[in-house]
Amino acid sequence: MPSTRQIRDSENEVVSAAADPQLLARAFATFNEAAGSLEKFYAQLQAEVSNLRADLEHANLKLSLSLDENARARAFLTHVLDRLPCGVVVGSPDGRIHLLNPEARRLFELDSEPQPPADLPFCELLTEWASQTDSGTGEVEHERISSDSQEKRTISVRMARMELAEGTEPETIWILRDISDQKKYAAEREESRRARALADIAAVLAHEIRNPLGSMELFTNVLSNATREMPEAHHWVVHIQSGLRSLGATVNNVLQFHETPCAELLPIRIDRALSNTLEFLGPLAKTQGHTIELDNSIGEVTVAADVHRLQQVFLNLALNGFRAMPNGGALTIRLRWVSHLDHGVLQIDFQDEGCGIEPSLVEKIFEPGFTTKAGSPGLGLSVCRKVIEQHGGKIQVESRLKRGSTFTIYLDASEELSE
Repeated sequence: MPSTRQIRDSENEVVSAAADPQLLARAFATFNEAAGSLEKFYAQLQAEVSNLRADLEHANLKLSLSLDENARARAFLTHVLDRLPCGVVVGSPDGRIHLLNPEARRLFELDSEPQPPADLPFCELLTEWASQTDSGTGEVEHERISSDSQEKRTISVRMARMELAEGTEPETIWILRDISDQKKYAAEREESRRARALADIAAVLAHEIRNPLGSMELFTNVLSNATREMPEAHHWVVHIQSGLRSLGATVNNVLQFHETPCAELLPIRIDRALSNTLEFLGPLAKTQGHTIELDNSIGEVTVAADVHRLQQVFLNLALNGFRAMPNGGALTIRLRWVSHLDHGVLQIDFQDEGCGIEPSLVEKIFEPGFTTKAGSPGLGLSVCRKVIEQHGGKIQVESRLKRGSTFTIYLDASEELSE
């Protein structure tokens, strides 16, 4: 068989090669060389594996650090987002909401679940707002009614588009701000500005009215003296005096309400100032059927004051008492020391027999503009409190319905001035 012959030939060659020492040495040398190469390549392979393992460990460390940094950045951004004073809503064009911060939940009165619901009731509302945003500013204002307090709230909405990656649908970001307080403060500032403008106009008009009014009062005084022997004419002159003095009191209230505090307080006789006020009010009391009584139990008293402003206070309190007694009545003015002190603090009472003041209104009567009488500017009592406080005193009221009211002024009077 040929195969059998080939086996025999190979065995003969091996026997012949084994018989040749040089051939065997070369064979071992070739084997050793191949083994050395394999060992060298294996060492290189181990070095490469070691280098790859080190690179992998380094890459894993960098990845771990990057993940930690991303986690810290995410936590920081979440912390910032949760504490933003404005609401942030992120959603997709199909109406799905991906993110809601706590302020947005508060504005929409939602619960505090960590994940936004799949179908929120205001998605269509946001889409509608987005279609209405101003193309110039990207901002629009809307009003909502709070369900718990029924308070109207104004929300400013700003919308922006955000493309996360090329080829993907852009996300929509809504920035919501509650500007109700800003609207309220702006309205209050505008109201204050208008009030100041009206006050300036009123002061100018009062100045213009006061000059001819003073001349008219002077002429009526002359007429009153000239008609004392003419009862009918004198009666009408007294009525004119009454109207002019009432109008003068209103004009002075407007002027004093907007004037600066007293620059200098001078010694004045407070009892004399009260007597002058009663004399000035005589015609007005006579035409309305009122009587005025001054009860001065302490005699002459001197205080540091602005006599004109104090007389305006006395006039306002007397007129207030007259208005409370539409059918006539007695107004009693008392001057005395405070009951628990011998000297130092004066007490001046204006007691009327009028209809009294509702208990709920007692705290409001000194507020500027407050009045229960139609056509009255509501400045008289507020001017009284302002002037008395400028003099370092205080004013208070006690009232009983259908029994009358008593306005009490407390003023400091130094013993040196009184002596």
